[in-house]
Amino acid sequence: MRPRSTHRAHGRLTAGELAEAVVLADLSLALTVVGQVVPLGGALLIAAVVPLAVVAARHRLRAVIAGAIAASAVGFLVIGSAAFTSLAACAALGALVGAADRRGWTRRKTMFVGLSVLWPIAAVVTDVLLFLFSDLRQLVLDQVRNGWRGLLHVLRNVGLDRIADAGEHALSWVITNWWLSVPIVLFFLIWFGIWLAEGLSGPALRRVRNAFGAPVAEIGVGGGDGDGGDPDPLPVTLRDVRYRYPNAPHDALIGIDMSMSRGELVAIVGANGSGKSTLARLLAGRRAPTAGTIERPGPVGLGRIGGTAIVFQRPEAQVLGVRVRDDVVWGMTDTRDIDVDAVLDRVGLRELADRETSTLSGGELQRLAMAAALARRPAFLISDESTAMVDAEGRAQLVGIMGSLASDDGIGVAHVTHRAAEAGAADRIVTLDHGRVVATPARLRGEEVTDVVHRIASNQGQPIITLEGVGHVYSRGTPWANRALENVDLAIRAGEAVVLVGHNGSGKSTLAWILAGLVTPSEGRALLGEEPAADRVGRVGLSFQHARLQVLRPTVLEEVRGAARVDTLVARASLATVGLNPNEFAGRRVDELSGGQLRRVVLAGVVASHPRALVLDEPFAGLDADGRAELDGLLTNLRRRHHLAIVIVSHDLDLPAGLVDRVVELESGRIARDEPIDDVLGVQEREARP
Repeated sequence: MRPRSTHRAHGRLTAGELAEAVVLADLSLALTVVGQVVPLGGALLIAAVVPLAVVAARHRLRAVIAGAIAASAVGFLVIGSAAFTSLAACAALGALVGAADRRGWTRRKTMFVGLSVLWPIAAVVTDVLLFLFSDLRQLVLDQVRNGWRGLLHVLRNVGLDRIADAGEHALSWVITNWWLSVPIVLFFLIWFGIWLAEGLSGPALRRVRNAFGAPVAEIGVGGGDGDGGDPDPLPVTLRDVRYRYPNAPHDALIGIDMSMSRGELVAIVGANGSGKSTLARLLAGRRAPTAGTIERPGPVGLGRIGGTAIVFQRPEAQVLGVRVRDDVVWGMTDTRDIDVDAVLDRVGLRELADRETSTLSGGELQRLAMAAALARRPAFLISDESTAMVDAEGRAQLVGIMGSLASDDGIGVAHVTHRAAEAGAADRIVTLDHGRVVATPARLRGEEVTDVVHRIASNQGQPIITLEGVGHVYSRGTPWANRALENVDLAIRAGEAVVLVGHNGSGKSTLAWILAGLVTPSEGRALLGEEPAADRVGRVGLSFQHARLQVLRPTVLEEVRGAARVDTLVARASLATVGLNPNEFAGRRVDELSGGQLRRVVLAGVVASHPRALVLDEPFAGLDADGRAELDGLLTNLRRRHHLAIVIVSHDLDLPAGLVDRVVELESGRIARDEPIDDVLGVQEREARP
């Protein structure tokens, strides 16, 4: 069953519609350009219909038109006027196939509607153009004549003279009566194009529908369409709300009853996969419940002044401006009343206002996303793990901002988090368990720590990774040069666990990529054993801080097999090693997994390749207490059984007790401290005493 189409029918294109349409239309353009220059490129020209069919299936016809016009303008600079005709044909077929998929038409109905609408228009326009432009008509007819005579010559050579003679008469009739033969040929070409486009687009449209569902309009009073009028998202009340993702076997949310008002900070907590992010999407109006009602006085106003703003788990997905100050007001039509410097100052980024966003660390990007949300003066702010990639000082600052927004500015704030300290700062806590609201325990498990059974002395192993005088400058030799590391000397030994800490922008992620061999330092040497680390990519396993960016294949088993280049048996064993039952997870689509499950899938792919060392960028960010304990036990077991060196990149020392042996602290790209963790924790305890 296809989900009910709830896409916007009226009003201007939203930023999301326009962005998706332009990106997918550019993909069609790329296929068109390649199809023009490679042999047998016609297949790519048909494939170019698929991205625009996805746009039509998810959005309005005007989105397809806008995307096609934008891509045609770019294509004209590359291949000339052929871009206009090619993209016009792709847009027409894509709009037909996408709309048919959204409405659930049969293939017969799609063919009938397509031929009834597209064929008369194409026939009339082509005849008129050939009639008005005689030189163009002569060129087209000469091409047809020469092509067919070549074929007839081949027929005569193989003894088919009678067929060739009949072909000569047919060709003469076609050339003489071009005004009639052209529409006949177009009829069969359009019929074949629709048939082929529908066959190619069908699988892609099903995957998109399963992964994302149908886009929804804003939910207004009683859950209806609230597209018209000023935003008024709060108070909001959910009554017996259920939600099930398309083709999912179980509901993600079950019987949710809750409400939110202005001026309160509500923390939404729960284990990975409990439904926290799904609930956030419903509150934001990005999904309509499959059962129950969501009531609010007016439109959600997502992204509009005075409406609803979201800060996502992965900030790079919503930071679009080239410079920091540009991103704060990106997509806003009237910025005269926005004090950009004041907004950036509130999140601690004022000094970076003129920096390029591509040079920011993950934590700085997260704070920039928060600044962009605040610039819209929202009535309702939704934070989906917005503090996950921020250091301790930054987390305290962001949670303080959320609290002041609720208490001082009267804004309703919903904060999805795993951290007990953050939840404790809220006015109210909503705890989810397997999609249901349950009683919040008096003492959240997020405050607990686990003990490690086995501790490995760091001085027992031989050096595996050695850095000698390492420095790195991004965009070296350009006006945008930015130094990330300077004069770093470091040795990582077998069986040793090191935590790499530092504030946002201190160079931690750059150092992690150099350790893994993904980046060659611009200064000094990075060695894996006796060879350059960059020459042995894959021997040091790397897990990015945003696991979804590292998962490239549709299902869990395919991802582990492809990432490690191993067979099914090894991949299933690796899933079991990281705590994912292969019988349950092997066939699961990665889009159905929670953040913690995705992180374990990535780790399974890394472990299956039998690396000499692991570099884990923020592995505990976004994990609940149970997930942290499981990952802690897994890493400890890997050290004990395989004598692996482990480097954990973190914003602070908020890690399971006894997991690491040594602390390396970066400050402005330099090593400021390299000491045993017991010494560091001892100093912190003494400083904390009154």
